[in-house]
Amino acid sequence: MAIRDWPAESRPREKLLRQGPEALTDAELLAIFLRTGVAGISAVELAQQLLNHFGGLDALLRADLDTFTRAKGLGMAKYVQLKATLEMARRYFEQQLRQGEPFSRPEAVAGFLRHLFDGSEREQFVVLHLDNAHRLIAHETLFMGTLTETAVYPREVARQVLLHNAAAVIVAHNHPSGSVTPSPADRQITRTLNKVLALLDTRLLDHFIVAGERWCSLRHHAPEIFE
Repeated sequence: MAIRDWPAESRPREKLLRQGPEALTDAELLAIFLRTGVAGISAVELAQQLLNHFGGLDALLRADLDTFTRAKGLGMAKYVQLKATLEMARRYFEQQLRQGEPFSRPEAVAGFLRHLFDGSEREQFVVLHLDNAHRLIAHETLFMGTLTETAVYPREVARQVLLHNAAAVIVAHNHPSGSVTPSPADRQITRTLNKVLALLDTRLLDHFIVAGERWCSLRHHAPEIFE
């Protein structure tokens, strides 16, 4: 049955308008993006098949062009549209960080970081430089590592903090392995950076670990590190 023949309350677009996007399943959200299904299959059914094929929404969003276009119902135009949508979301979050003070809500920072790390198969260490009002001045990737580790040099972090005249800092790195559990090394580098930055009169607000849609704030997970 085509979606247009479904009861109005069950159609993804109408459901989104009535209940908000957070009420939709991954398949319903993807169906709105796809707009149409294929012969004999509705957009929602096709979306669910694609989620099953890729192993979830995160893997679909991170798929490269070749992998993406080999799937039924997808093509280069959809790939370009998807990447443009993701980049708009990343820029939206970045603008929010530059204009406001969202750092009282770790979810806002995590939203930006998820888009920043999206698709990376190597571990990266990122620094967010903030002004006195905790607005974003700049963000930069300082270190690139392997799939399992990154060498982080506190002296280089301190040098960049001075260069940007940052009053506060948030650091983050991704775990391509999928785990967001802080390792002993994650804890230790956070302690070291906290002490080094304090000497510069710069506050380390948080250290985020990001893996796909999942994330961990060390400030909330292990606040004693920042004492």
